[in-house]
Amino acid sequence: MLMIQTFLLKYKEAFGDTAPLPIAFGYSDVPAAEVKKIPRCVIGSIRKVCNGESLTLSKENVLCGGSLYTAFAPMQERIPVFVSETEHYKQTPQQVKEYIEDLDIRTTKKPYLNFTRMDRISSLDGIEGILFFAVPDILSGLCSWAFYDNNDENAVTAKFASGCCSIVTFAARENRRNGRSCFIGLLDPSARPLIPANELSFVIPTCRFREMVHTMENSALFRKAYSIVRKRIGGEIA
Repeated sequence: MLMIQTFLLKYKEAFGDTAPLPIAFGYSDVPAAEVKKIPRCVIGSIRKVCNGESLTLSKENVLCGGSLYTAFAPMQERIPVFVSETEHYKQTPQQVKEYIEDLDIRTTKKPYLNFTRMDRISSLDGIEGILFFAVPDILSGLCSWAFYDNNDENAVTAKFASGCCSIVTFAARENRRNGRSCFIGLLDPSARPLIPANELSFVIPTCRFREMVHTMENSALFRKAYSIVRKRIGGEIA
């Protein structure tokens, strides 16, 4: 609990009070909220967690293709053709199949996937990742922080993915590997109308977050260059 509270204090110091608080997400045997019907894509419902109300997903309320990326169900047969021939996100259905196979998604044994604003959790136990909804100036700071102690070319990546894949699937896979990559997402045009026009997602898998929380204060977030960016985030300068 103390680590989370300390991080949130530093987060507000780094990005200001106008930045949306990050969201913790993970699988559980216990729902964090009532399992409600999800209209359309789950991304809009996830974004609302920034307002404070938790969200619980399950195989009962994720009825779109996201049931695959949230690890509640195998790939629906229609997905490869839909992604290729309807959405034109990949040239052929076979490309879609190959891409999904490489994701190595493993169906969860837990019935619920909870999203809770980080100031409302007491532990990182069971958490897959920390999700930030970020405008470019905040994204700059998050990337600078992630690059601080990691020279790997995949320290921060932006990959082809649906919105829920870029948030959940990549984090879960990275945790299995005990990896050190962070992920920029919500580049999917289908998800874009469900979030503010100037935001992308940034996800830190929990295995990586446990490292990064100790480097935050020494990173560029608390140095002169980013202090100017911080003032713009807060509206102090144009």
